[in-house]
Amino acid sequence: MEALLQLLAILALVLLAGAVVSRFVQVVTVRDYERGLRFSRGRLVGLVASGSHVTVRPFSEIEVLDGRPTALLVEGQEVMTADGVAVKVSLAARYVVSDPVAATTGDTHFRRAIYLILQLAIRDAVAGRTLDEALGGRRELGPMIHAACASGLATLGIELLTVAVRDLMVPGELKRAFASVVGARKEGEAGLERARSETATLRHLANAGRMVEDNPGLLQLRIIQQLGSSSGNTVMLSVPDGHVPGGAAELGARARQVARRSGRSAGTSDGDAASPGADS
Repeated sequence: MEALLQLLAILALVLLAGAVVSRFVQVVTVRDYERGLRFSRGRLVGLVASGSHVTVRPFSEIEVLDGRPTALLVEGQEVMTADGVAVKVSLAARYVVSDPVAATTGDTHFRRAIYLILQLAIRDAVAGRTLDEALGGRRELGPMIHAACASGLATLGIELLTVAVRDLMVPGELKRAFASVVGARKEGEAGLERARSETATLRHLANAGRMVEDNPGLLQLRIIQQLGSSSGNTVMLSVPDGHVPGGAAELGARARQVARRSGRSAGTSDGDAASPGADS
């Protein structure tokens, strides 16, 4: 019984010692893409290489920063344009911690500093433009904001890689107004195209009328061609003033051929010849 009590006491001492050691002794692993800063009694003594490092609190500690490029989204910021229109602008930016020492010692929270600097740059870039200029130069806003923020962030050990405007939203009533303008423009273009088509059709009809006026036989030839594609019709061929125009014999021959093929009969009006070639 006494041996069991001694064993329990030893286990309790081991557990207590382990808790004390785990509280004051820490193993920190720095990966290849991370940067480790070692502090000794609160003072920065330098960077540590990648790998595992033992620290004893409060005498030493290691702070780890991610050295990979990081994306940052600046949510929609409501900004007043130069012509008094409130728009919402959101940004998508990418940055990398180029100097971990400056990023740690230059600001209490460098990520909040990046967000605030970009937020102020959005307001400066949009407030100096009208709504039409902001919408038309949307692609130029990103590079402009990048140029305005890059030098300030460099002092904090941050390299700003890219900045792009993600969204530029206008009020709902302006969206409807823009849609009406676009709709009216498209309706005008459609009306203009219809007018051009009608003009072209009238021009073709005028040309056809002049051809028929100069060559009366063309109209009868066109009638016979149309009859050749249909059945069950009776055609009346007349000759003005009893005269047979040039080519009338050919008209009569074509009419007789059409009548034979489709079983139709061709008659003449009073005073006209039974065949256009009778008076020839």
